[in-house]
Amino acid sequence: MKNRRKIAVSAAVIFLLSACGLIISVFSAGKNGVQEEILPNDDKVNVVCIDPGHGGHDPGCHGASVHEKNIALAIALKLGAQIEKQYPDVKVIYTRKTDVFVELHKRAEIANKAGADLFICIHCNAGPSEASGSETYALGLHKTEANLAVAKRENDVVMMEGDYQKNYEGFDVNSPEGSIIFSLYQNAYLNRSLSFAAKCQKYFKQDAQRNDRGVKQAGFLVLWKSAMPAVLIETGFLTNVKEEKYLMESANQDVMATSIFKAFSEYKAEIEGSVVTVKPPVNNDKPKENDNKGQKTEVKPSAENEVTYRVQFMSIPEKLPSTDSRIRNLEDVVMYRNGNLYSYTSGRFENMEKATQHQVVVRKSGYKDAFVVVFKGETRITLREAQAMSAN
Repeated sequence: MKNRRKIAVSAAVIFLLSACGLIISVFSAGKNGVQEEILPNDDKVNVVCIDPGHGGHDPGCHGASVHEKNIALAIALKLGAQIEKQYPDVKVIYTRKTDVFVELHKRAEIANKAGADLFICIHCNAGPSEASGSETYALGLHKTEANLAVAKRENDVVMMEGDYQKNYEGFDVNSPEGSIIFSLYQNAYLNRSLSFAAKCQKYFKQDAQRNDRGVKQAGFLVLWKSAMPAVLIETGFLTNVKEEKYLMESANQDVMATSIFKAFSEYKAEIEGSVVTVKPPVNNDKPKENDNKGQKTEVKPSAENEVTYRVQFMSIPEKLPSTDSRIRNLEDVVMYRNGNLYSYTSGRFENMEKATQHQVVVRKSGYKDAFVVVFKGETRITLREAQAMSAN
């Protein structure tokens, strides 16, 4: 009877969270279980933490000839070297640079203490011998049994740690309650995590010619307390003979690292395109009431060569109806495809200054990580490209 009540309560909580569409800040557990709010990072990507999965006496999954820990470390080091070379102002830190064991909770601690703006965990997958391809995860509720299985396998390493109950505060990521709690921790960073994940998948498919298994969400302990956007990348299946052979080749490891580097470069440009260089003037005008509240305003497409600045506030795997509460109360909402995600923008402005003023409004409405994006016609471009066009 107690188990039935527990399941019923869990189901009710999940239903209420999804039905109400609550926007919840990220929290970390403080002393005596008191929740302390973690504020989102500034719109800069100055520090990146790269986390090669497993290590030491934890080999991870394995194929016929190689362990996951070795492939993960090789790709991680190659990725870090590219970032350091191309972005000398970006500080690259690693959770490990050699074959050593690092507890899962300490990996996030390393990123947090360094003030990292992005946390990239690199792993290899295991499954049926025919399974193939790359997939990238953000922290969240298990959408499918397959996602749950991947999280369980990666989380099993905690059994090698000496003080599991203390380090993870008794939470069971495989329980309904644990899934809910973990999803709340990363909620404020979810949009950016999904955005970076989509870029990784785009370049895995485009440059590395990998089977695209998509952007997913699951309860990974290693991502649990990371106070920044964070993803876990499954580069490929070592249980597939062809994929194991591919990932063992140094040249192919370079390709995988370069794909992640390209995703990092695009993500960095996207985030830093929203940086406010001058303090926007205070707007004392209250937003005008929409006489057709509850209905999405129809927005005409931009001219082919017209450059417009918009405020992106959400990226999700599913397309929303126009009456959805998350978009109906914002002005000039437009959806565009961003890799495997549906991204939503509000407003359309001729310059950065007006867009940043609107960004303040959007953030006050609950979307704390909203940022400015630039379009030429209906094609997304970078801020640098827009600046180059205005200079000519």
